Amino acid sequence: MNSKSERFLSLDVFRGMTIVFMIIVNTPGSGAAPFAPLEHAAWFGFTPTDLVFPSFLFAVGNAMSFTMKKFDGLSTGTVLYRVLKRGLLIFLIGYLMYWFPFVDHGANGWTFRPFSGTRVMGVLQRIGLCYIFASLIIYFVRNKTTVIIISVLLLVGYQLLLLAYGDPNAPYAMLTNAGTYLDKYLLGDSHLYHGEGLAFDPEGILSTLPAIVNVIVGYYAGKFIQEKGKGYETIARLSLTGAVFIFIALTWNMSFPIGKKLWTSPFTLLTTGIDMIMISALIYAVEVRAWNKFKWTSFFTTVGKNPLAIYILSEVLIIAFWMIKIGDKNLVGWINDAFYQKIAPGPIGSLLFAISYMMICWCVGKLLEKKNVYIRV
Repeated sequence: MNSKSERFLSLDVFRGMTIVFMIIVNTPGSGAAPFAPLEHAAWFGFTPTDLVFPSFLFAVGNAMSFTMKKFDGLSTGTVLYRVLKRGLLIFLIGYLMYWFPFVDHGANGWTFRPFSGTRVMGVLQRIGLCYIFASLIIYFVRNKTTVIIISVLLLVGYQLLLLAYGDPNAPYAMLTNAGTYLDKYLLGDSHLYHGEGLAFDPEGILSTLPAIVNVIVGYYAGKFIQEKGKGYETIARLSLTGAVFIFIALTWNMSFPIGKKLWTSPFTLLTTGIDMIMISALIYAVEVRAWNKFKWTSFFTTVGKNPLAIYILSEVLIIAFWMIKIGDKNLVGWINDAFYQKIAPGPIGSLLFAISYMMICWCVGKLLEKKNVYIRV
């Protein structure tokens, strides 16, 4: 069989690794602060955790390089319907996930959680929007060079918008950047993320612009792998391109700092550069050298075959755990205090809880895999 037509195990492994790590960093155990690399950078800077979400977007682009072939021969109306339906459904699921469980328990018992206090934007919402815009750009702009120009305009234009409409003295600060101003104007404080103790959304409207490029780069990386096959040329060219992206990002960092929460343009280049190098390493290990003696790849492909379903499960299930009360604590706090922080106090116990929780989600993925159930949106 021609290698160009085979399924690429390395891409499935990459997607699974992204989801596994995402669950671990999203659900640390309580009772102790996680290890520093398992937390996001406070504002500017970069940690391994900051790579997770952009890698998810990169993987979305990889998947698009396969699925968009199905658009050939379809009418423009049908393509628009399919793209918008999928993207908006992902957005809606993300929104409902933040609204879940739709009720709150207070002194007067259970009350309905009003729309006025729900977060509108978020992780799945950004994935849905980036998928829509990246798909439409690639579908309607057939010329690769023109798509590259559009991508550059998105990256440069984002910085120019921050400089033009943010506070002149602090255009990149959390509360005085143009993105925060736009989110507050269009959505209002009550519909933004408050995890920083302030009304600020790291998945805001304006910062979605550079994130679209993460998907576009993922698409062309996946397309290139399919066209060139599983050889050393593919590995060398992807690695070299990734290194160039990282170099540009570090140079740009001097005037526009790398930061995930503002999703700066050099952050997009840095993360896509790292992703391309990671994909190259996986192609070498999995496809070229076949280093799979102990079938380690199957662990990640179990999750990679149902990525959105497993991610949504991980978010909803942990909310359910928080709702279960044992004495004056929720189930998560009780488990950590009674077990994990007893056997391994500190960040190790926090990490062990996160890994254990990830394994619960993985087991669900394994069950779906055994039953040949693949949930697509």
